[in-house]
Amino acid sequence: MAEKRTFRDIARHIIFDSNTVPSKLFDLGLIGAITLSVLVVMLDSVEPLHRAYGRELLMLEWGFTLIFTVEYLLRLYVASSRLRYARSFFGIIDLLSILPTYFSVFMPGTQYFLVMRFFRVLRIFRLLKLVTFVKEADFVTASIRASGRKIMVFLFFVLVMVCIVGSLMYMIEGPENGFRSIPEGIYWAIVTVTTVGYGDISPQTVLGRFLAAILMIVGYSIIAVPTGIVSAEMTSMQKKRGQKKFCPNCPIALHDDDSIYCRYCGGLLVSSPR
Repeated sequence: MAEKRTFRDIARHIIFDSNTVPSKLFDLGLIGAITLSVLVVMLDSVEPLHRAYGRELLMLEWGFTLIFTVEYLLRLYVASSRLRYARSFFGIIDLLSILPTYFSVFMPGTQYFLVMRFFRVLRIFRLLKLVTFVKEADFVTASIRASGRKIMVFLFFVLVMVCIVGSLMYMIEGPENGFRSIPEGIYWAIVTVTTVGYGDISPQTVLGRFLAAILMIVGYSIIAVPTGIVSAEMTSMQKKRGQKKFCPNCPIALHDDDSIYCRYCGGLLVSSPR
């Protein structure tokens, strides 16, 4: 005789699973509600809309907050380990997505922190089963880590360069042209070398403009350097991934051709397709 399922079992299956129609519908409805609630917060920050529809937007905001509060309490109730859920990434995000509205009663303005509800849309990864792409993200992360020292040397070079150029611009232009201190000169050098160019400070002398022109040209060259470093490391690691044996759980790890088990997780190695 089949064991009778309780409300908690059914609710846990719908809320935390993602392989059945009810659970998928629940996730889709939740993502839709999250998107609409964030849209309400964004519209409320527009002054003309706030003046015209502030009351209606506030009611919608509280409505969504009450819905998410009930959902959070329901998740706590049906979770197999309430403490583990409360301390998990999504558990913390779920809680932080409802607190600003309650805090706004005592501290007006904090309700705009509700835009962090967009973090809850990350649940769509589970719904669409995009977790399989995490391995590729691990590959990119490993490539960046492998390039870390080269990038740090490059950033140190850029830092030294902007300090020198900023100091020179302070000496050339002086306070009368907006360069009132060496830190302001360094700020201008950073803005210029990154090709942002706010325009709040600009050289006025011929020598200062000549130095600025050189720095602008160097800035375009500098932008490509980190990309080249990481790309070269990714190409190198991609070649290493062409090994004969690899671990499904540790795709970045390297193994000898005669290895049987992964040196990191102990999993059985498989032969890579050729």
